[in-house]
Amino acid sequence: MKIKRILISQPKPELERSPYFDIARNHGVEIHFRPFVQVEGIPAKDFRKHRVDVLSYTAIIMTSKNAVDHFFRICTEMRIIVPETMKYFCISETTAYYLQKYIQFRKRKIFFSNHSYADLVDLIRKKHKDDKFLLPCSDAPNEEYTAPLDRDGIKYAKAPLYRAVNSDIKDVNISEYDMVVLFSSAGLNSLLNSFPDFKQNNTIIAAFGEQTARSINNSGLKFHILAPQPNSPSMASAMDLYLKGQYILADDPFAHMNPPAPSSRTKKAAKTASATKQEPEKKEEAIAKSQATTEVKSAIKTAKEKTPVVKKKKPEPAKKKPVVKKTKPVIHKSKPAIKKTKPAPEKKKQMVKKNKPVAKKNKPSAKKSKPAPKKAKKGKK
Repeated sequence: MKIKRILISQPKPELERSPYFDIARNHGVEIHFRPFVQVEGIPAKDFRKHRVDVLSYTAIIMTSKNAVDHFFRICTEMRIIVPETMKYFCISETTAYYLQKYIQFRKRKIFFSNHSYADLVDLIRKKHKDDKFLLPCSDAPNEEYTAPLDRDGIKYAKAPLYRAVNSDIKDVNISEYDMVVLFSSAGLNSLLNSFPDFKQNNTIIAAFGEQTARSINNSGLKFHILAPQPNSPSMASAMDLYLKGQYILADDPFAHMNPPAPSSRTKKAAKTASATKQEPEKKEEAIAKSQATTEVKSAIKTAKEKTPVVKKKKPEPAKKKPVVKKTKPVIHKSKPAIKKTKPAPEKKKQMVKKNKPVAKKNKPSAKKSKPAPKKAKKGKK
């Protein structure tokens, strides 16, 4: 069957370097983009109710581009500055390179898996189990990402940042397309809600992710392409191989992915079955053990009867030699007592006071005598 038209359930990429444009150009195929699901971000008010402290975690698990966009959106709304030491674990290489939109790409703090989410969890378990992880996700329960973390005992917390709302795609003529590409179980629900009488017939369905593929099987449909796989880490590479005729779907396509999470009913049934199987086995083991112990006891008794018991004489204790204590002569060394004589004080030099000659200056007592009054002249007679 030659494929001519392909419908991808995502918005049209803004970049011209998208690999989907290369597929359309190389294989002469028409590719149309129509999002089956609208992703709405949860506001910061609702996110605060979950009481998730972003800065208390050392690593973040990014499962999609939506998780990347809404994580940094909520950080800007809450004025949270993400430290440079934060580690990022991405589900694929394309998601890892998409981080360049917000941070500087460094290999030391960005890790990704080319095969599946199970390989990413295995990487975390081996080398980074001591870190505290934050899982940005939708508000809907998603056991595909949480069950492997719980199984390996990894410390994590969910951060519901967005919700998926079904789009109205009734105006799309599904029968015109030879291939439909689905990226989530929500996209499948949107398809079945818009077209309740949908029949697959010869339509090829491509699924991205384990949960999407399992939901397709549970709905009674069949998928022909599954990504990521070891030879096709992205959906574009898987589509390219399929159009070339080189894609082969394995008999067990989920071998490189996570095993399905058992439900509570299946767990109880497995426990009861294992208990019923173990009961007869335990009885047989107890009977065999009792027989073995009786045989061993009888063999020990016969061996004791045949072999005479010879009492060994205990060796006499050796006589202890008297301990002679050697006394060392005490020598008293008397040191001559040397009396230290204090030096005689130096004789003080007699201070001779030199009497300076006192020169008395006799002041001249020059008393000026007043002149005698002149006698009055006698008048002439």
